[in-house]
Parts: sequence; structure tokens; C-alpha cells
Amino acid sequence: MKPVRVPVVAASTGRQAPVAPRAGGSTPPTLAALPPLALYVHVPWCVRKCPYCDFNSHAVPAGDALPEARYLDALARDLESSLPQVWGRRVHSVFIGGGTPSLLSAAGLDRLLADIRARLPLDPGAEITLEANPGTVEAARFAAYRASGVNRLSIGIQSFDARHLRALGRIHDGDESRRAAAIAREVFDNFNLDLMYALPGQTVAELERDLDAALSFAPPHLSVYHLTLEPNTVFAKYPPALPDDDAAADMQVRVEAVLGAAGYARYETSAYARPGARAAHNLNYWRFGDYLGIGAGAHGKISFPDRIVRTEKPRNPDTYMAACAAAEAGAAIGSVRAVATADLPFEFMMNALRLTEGVEARLFAERTGVPVARIAPILAAAAARGLVEHGPARIAPTARGRLFLNDLLQMFL
Repeated sequence: MKPVRVPVVAASTGRQAPVAPRAGGSTPPTLAALPPLALYVHVPWCVRKCPYCDFNSHAVPAGDALPEARYLDALARDLESSLPQVWGRRVHSVFIGGGTPSLLSAAGLDRLLADIRARLPLDPGAEITLEANPGTVEAARFAAYRASGVNRLSIGIQSFDARHLRALGRIHDGDESRRAAAIAREVFDNFNLDLMYALPGQTVAELERDLDAALSFAPPHLSVYHLTLEPNTVFAKYPPALPDDDAAADMQVRVEAVLGAAGYARYETSAYARPGARAAHNLNYWRFGDYLGIGAGAHGKISFPDRIVRTEKPRNPDTYMAACAAAEAGAAIGSVRAVATADLPFEFMMNALRLTEGVEARLFAERTGVPVARIAPILAAAAARGLVEHGPARIAPTARGRLFLNDLLQMFL
């Protein structure tokens, strides 16, 4: 499951003081307490770049070895340089994403987690998730990952249909999808399977077969994404023939019906879970919690009593590793910018309104430092259009609001 994409405008590149200046042009926010903190670690390499993918991922050149030791050194230096931003704060979840983090050796993953534990206080019950590609699954390696402390696996299945996997440019086939899901069930108590729908040439019946195959492995969590043609991807340049809007809408209805009947509750736009299996790390994103981002292209959000900052690391892996190697002690790697107070309502709602149940109303002021009265007229207008329900206890999108989420979010700009 991929972390939320948040718009980050890079203020500069290279080394910079670790704390951004206050945003100008508006009254600074005032936070009475800091939100929960998570850690995101980005591993930018994959075996092959998928034509639909717009994440910061880079295919390992044929015949080249992954520069694992050098990259782990860079992550450790990046983390050390970031510590002044989060002194004394406990980390409640860790998400190792990519790319394909399961390209890391068992020893490499063990070192990464040891480096994290040596520098940050992890909550004893912290959820530690690793993303994996079915084409890189090995039972022994996954058992070693589990022994190192990974307690949740997220596998990018996408489909169990070989034809659809070829259309998506995946390196695995349907048999490898099933094998990976079976190993996940055997090794991990908590795991997620990623699926996509509205694929090139896909029918509702084929989608249902994918859902049935996924359910046969009894995953605690499922992420089911609508395939979209993102800018700057191969699919954007050479778009495949996709199901039309009506067919895609029918597929979404079937996803909810099939998974609902199987005991999975839809709690976020693309996330379904059995009771007690919601993704703690992703919930922290949706509730506008903080997250420290390390790795090539990683984004972060860090709160201070009088400001909220966004961070972004250099995207190119070689540039990132060079920047980490050259960084002086305590100097931030990448860019840091303070979020303008006027932008905080949109940034909060962009996350919170993805949750089907919304958020507690008190969280808006607690997480942004902006009084909820500031957005009361917008909430009233959105409610009049049937897009939100709100009151003293909760702010939540209606079914119509979830359907027209972009229109709803525009109201907070």
C-alpha cells in the first residue's frame, strides 16, 4: 500500500537548516500538542518500471548489482540528519516502501531496522510494514524479514490473471501471485494484498475472479485501486484501452459488495479491512499525523508548536546518496518548507476526507493549529450540497461526497 501523495513544493535542494522558517503572509498556527509520528523509508529500485507507475522508482540496470550497502549508509546518515526535527518523539509505525523493498537482502533489511532502532524510540507495538513484489518472493527471505522485526507485509499482486499482469507490465504471472499470497499467509499474521481494477480489457466477471482468488488467502487487509493514467508515465503517453466510466463504476460497486459480504469494511477510498486490521501507518496519514521520510524522493510532514513543515529528499538515487555522504552533522538533506496557514485546511481535508467515517472534529484544530471556526462556512456550504456531514463530534464525507471528492476538496482551496 502506497503512502498518500501530498503536494510538496521544493524550497531548495542540497543541505539546509533542519527547521524551516515560518510561513509568511498569514497568522502562524498554534499546536497545543504534537500528533503521532511515523517513519517512511523509501527504497527506489525495482526489477522493471511498470508503465502505469508514477512513484519514484528506478529499474536496476541489467547486470548491475543493487548498491545496497551504500544506500543503507545513506539512509542512516539521512536519519541522523533528521533527528533534530523529532527529538524525544516516539515512532508508532514504520513503512518501508518503494520501488521494491523486497529486493533488499535479509541481512540488509536486518541492518536497516537495527539502524532505525538505534536512532529512534520505537513503540513496543509499532506496526512495521514492508512492501513486496510477487516476482521477488522467497519463503526463506520472508521468514528472515519477519525475524528481523517486520510484522506486516504488503504485496503488490495487482491481479491473478496472467493476461492482465502482462498488460500492466508486471514481472510476475498469476501462479507467482498465488505463491506470494500463500507465503504471506504462512509467514505473517498481518498482511495486505494490493489489487487493481478497470484494467485494459477487464470485465466485471474477471474482476470478481481476482477478488475470489484474493479472498481464498484470507488476507486481513485488501487495497483495491482503480487504475488511473498518471502524468509522466508510459500509459499516459501510450494509453491502453480501458473500461469506460460506467463499466469502472460497476466494478467499484462489485468490489464493495463482494468484500462487504466477506466481512471487509471499506474504511478509506481504496482500503478494506477485517475488524482490527486497519493499517495503522496509513491511518496516521489520513488523520494528518506526522511522518519522517527518509530515502530517495521521500516526503515528510513534521509539526512544531508554531508551524508545520514539508520535507522532500532528492529523487535521483545517486544524487541522494551523494548528498547524504556530503551532509554535515545536523544539516538537513533535501528541501524543507513551511506550510502556509491558509493551505492547512485543504491539506488536512485532502487526507481526512478519504476516510469513509471521516475524523473527529477536534482533530482539525489539534492537527492544524487553526480554529475549526475558520472553516465553518465551507463546511456549511458543503453540507448544503450534500457532500459532508459535520457536527461538534465528527466531520465526514457523505456517499455523494466520496463520489465527488475532488469537487469537495476544491471548496477548501
